[in-house]
Amino acid sequence: MFFIISGASSGIGRGTALYFAKNGARLAIAGRKEDNLKAVAKECEEINPNKGKVLSVVGDLSKEDATERTLNETIDHFKQLDILVNSAGIVMNGTAESTALQDYDLQMNINVRSIFYLTKLAIPHLIKSKGNIVNVSSVTGLRSFPGASTYCMSKAAIDQYTRTTALELAPHQVRCNAVNPGVIVTQLHRRAGMSEEDYEKFLIKCQSTHALGRAGNVEEVASVIAFLASDSASFVTGATIPVDGGRHAMCPR
Repeated sequence: MFFIISGASSGIGRGTALYFAKNGARLAIAGRKEDNLKAVAKECEEINPNKGKVLSVVGDLSKEDATERTLNETIDHFKQLDILVNSAGIVMNGTAESTALQDYDLQMNINVRSIFYLTKLAIPHLIKSKGNIVNVSSVTGLRSFPGASTYCMSKAAIDQYTRTTALELAPHQVRCNAVNPGVIVTQLHRRAGMSEEDYEKFLIKCQSTHALGRAGNVEEVASVIAFLASDSASFVTGATIPVDGGRHAMCPR
């Protein structure tokens, strides 16, 4: 099986790349941070039982040329594509009143536009292989959280895009699904500007905001992505699956 995983230089993307590599997948990984991406590629090659070389494509997928290069280099290298995992994304905090328009544009370009364009380019190859797509969304696509309005909007857009794409590609036997993680322990919130002290408090708060009493880890999300990408999910398409410790089901009392 031949995979593209975007956003693979850190977080859920990195965890998913390692999960697939451990199971012998042939990988193309894409991300913005070259050093991180090289380190992930090395890790994947070391744990892959088939010792397959990993194709690394460095670039900002909010730029069209980088997206095109990611797809073209993958096809040139592997000659086919079976699975696309769209994991690229950022968090930008801000309210409807306080968010600058340029921040809105950046959030939507990375979290939505880049996924739309990479998927559009990949579809002809996925139709040939009868492959499938897994998008990394968020519980914020299912529930609303103040102070992160554009992030919530971007993930709700991905959920709807997942469902419409699933219906459009179903006649070609190409499936499209999404995972909706809750808080997962990664660098995502720190990169959004949260201090170490505030992040520790945030994780403590997760004990009450997630029904299972904790934040999740990347392996717990990666395993569900792997399920959706596998033949075990051959009759699953258009699904948005919470991997959030029950957070999507909670409401204040």
